Amino acid sequence: MHINELSLPSMGCGTWAWGNKLLWGYKESMDDQLQAVFNLCVSNGVTLFDTGDSYGTGRLNGRSELLLGRFSREYQGVNQENICIATKLAAYPWRWTRQSMVKACHASAKRLRSKVDLVQMHWSTANYAPWQEVGLLDGLADLYEQGQVKGVGLSNYGPQQLQRVHQKFAARGVPIKTLQVQYSLLSTYPVTQLGLKDVCDQLGIKLIAYSPLALGILTGKYSEKHTFPKGIRGLLFRQLLPGVRSLLACLQDVAESRNKTMSQVAINWCICKGTIPIPGAKSVQQAQENIGALGWQLDSNEIAALDQAAASTDKVMVQNIFQTK
Repeated sequence: MHINELSLPSMGCGTWAWGNKLLWGYKESMDDQLQAVFNLCVSNGVTLFDTGDSYGTGRLNGRSELLLGRFSREYQGVNQENICIATKLAAYPWRWTRQSMVKACHASAKRLRSKVDLVQMHWSTANYAPWQEVGLLDGLADLYEQGQVKGVGLSNYGPQQLQRVHQKFAARGVPIKTLQVQYSLLSTYPVTQLGLKDVCDQLGIKLIAYSPLALGILTGKYSEKHTFPKGIRGLLFRQLLPGVRSLLACLQDVAESRNKTMSQVAINWCICKGTIPIPGAKSVQQAQENIGALGWQLDSNEIAALDQAAASTDKVMVQNIFQTK
């Protein structure tokens, strides 16, 4: 069976920033550093890399996949055989047939210069064009049946839509391996309020948490008194930071008592909740810090304190507009 070939670690690495100039300030001169990030992650057991065929801006579209393909070819060392590249295929308006999904995956494989390990539907079109999704999901299942991929996953689906797709795929003998949603101390909506984790557990689906650091707010590196990141993130931080003081204070207390950083505590919280967080990293220092979230666990009192602080915040992260119920 395909499914056994896909082993998932307790933490992965998100590569949205690799190729994205607009939001993350990517420059091609960063590539050597990104290779070092990749190498450090894999050698420390962080072997899952999440990308998307829409990652990269302008002429750099698909850049993240190209880089990942190059990095995994050049990496020689421990855990090499466990590298898992998960890409997400965008539900662009011009993609609506099953064949368009198969073609899109072939294009990703060409950029990666290897087969895609885990192929994921980037978002559901259920909120605005439910008819479009029928062909796209069929194409996703086709890829698995044809042996083009080791596993199939979804992204930004809520429990109702997930159960519907699960039923559809089960009829074809296609298991759903993963589901990824925005999840952090500042974004618990689909997991907690909609009960998504329980549904995933029942169906044997691993939950992947993207933006576990809420685009950097939970790192503690930004405050109302200090500098904000440039661009869109800066605007968002200005709105959110005043309302999350109590949560950041709680994170800081736990971090200090543990001799860890706030980022490490926020990521470890996601792991304790039974998810696979995929924080991004653009520098070796960031990757090293993320890796420091592994090998230990918050205790139940710390988790309860963080849960309470999260529940009492005035502000939460903006939900992905494509997130379904």
